[in-house]
Amino acid sequence: MKNVLVTGANGFVGSALCPALAARGYRVTGAVRTRGQNSGHARTIACGDIDGATNWRDHLQGIDVVVHLAARAQLDDSDVAHYALRRINVDGAAHLARQSAAAGVQRFVFVSSIKVNGETTHKHAFRAGDAPAPQDAYAVSKRDAEQRLWGVAAGTGLELVSIRPPLVYGPGVAGNFLRMLRLVDRGLPLPLARVDNRRSLVATDNLVDFLVQCVHHPAAAGRTLLVSDGEDLSTPQLLRLIAAAMNRRPRLWPAPLSILRMMARATGHGGTWQRLCGSLAVDIGASCDALVWWPKVRVEEAVSRCVEWYLATGGGARP
Repeated sequence: MKNVLVTGANGFVGSALCPALAARGYRVTGAVRTRGQNSGHARTIACGDIDGATNWRDHLQGIDVVVHLAARAQLDDSDVAHYALRRINVDGAAHLARQSAAAGVQRFVFVSSIKVNGETTHKHAFRAGDAPAPQDAYAVSKRDAEQRLWGVAAGTGLELVSIRPPLVYGPGVAGNFLRMLRLVDRGLPLPLARVDNRRSLVATDNLVDFLVQCVHHPAAAGRTLLVSDGEDLSTPQLLRLIAAAMNRRPRLWPAPLSILRMMARATGHGGTWQRLCGSLAVDIGASCDALVWWPKVRVEEAVSRCVEWYLATGGGARP
C-alpha cells in the first residue's frame, strides 16, 4: 500500500482526489494551509504558506508519492501578485520536490496547466511536445515551475509526472464556468449563436481518475501529459447542455462576431472574449495510449452533475 501526500487537499480538485485515493487503498495525507481545514478521508497536516522556505521534512517521512495541487491563481497584474505567483508556484514547487527527493519519495505528480501551451489553438490541438507559449503571469509561473521540476528530477532521480489540464469543472466549480451557469439560469439572451469554436474541458471525475492513474502507472514517469474529457465542444453546445440540464430553453441569438469582438476589446474584455469564444483544443491521444486510459464520464453526464450541484446549493452558494 502506497502513502500519498496531496497538497491543496481541501481545494476544488484535492477534496475529490483524497477520497478517491483512499477508496483505492492508498494511505492519504492531505496538506492544507491552516489547522481546522478539512481534507476529507485523509490525515490532515497544516503546512502554512507553500514557498521556498516551507519545512516539509517531517511530513514527507514514509511518503511514496506527492501530488502537488496547491497553487496561487493570478488575482491581478500587480508586481505584488507576480511576486506571489513566483514565490508559491515556482519556488514552492521546486522546494517541495527537492525535499521530496531527499526524503526518499519515489514520484512527484505536478498539476500544471494547459495555459503553458498557450491560450488559443487554430488548425491543430495542443500536444505535450509543442513549444510552450504562456500568455500571462500565471501560465509563465507554471512553465517555469515545470522547468525547475525537470531539473530536480534530472539531478535526483525523482520520478516526475507533469499534467496540463484545461478548464476543470464539476460540483463546487467557481470562476468562468460558474458565471456561465448563472447566465443560463437567469435566462439572459446571449449573442453567441454564431460562435463556432472548439474547447476542451475536463470534469473533476475524469481528472481525478487520471491523477490516480498517474500515481501508480509505470509509464507515467518522466512524461508531460495532457488530459481532457476527450470531447470538444463549441461554446453554444456547452450552453445548450447546461440549459438542457436545467430544463430551460437556451436563449442564444446570432450577432456579428466581429462587432462583439471589437466591443470586448474596447471595454478591456478581450481576454474574456478569447476564453469564451476562441478555440482551445487538447490532444489527449498520447496520454491515453501511454496510460491505457480513457475518460470514464461523458461531458453530458458531467455537466448534468455540475448543474445538479448548482441547483441544490442555490446557485453555487455564492453571491
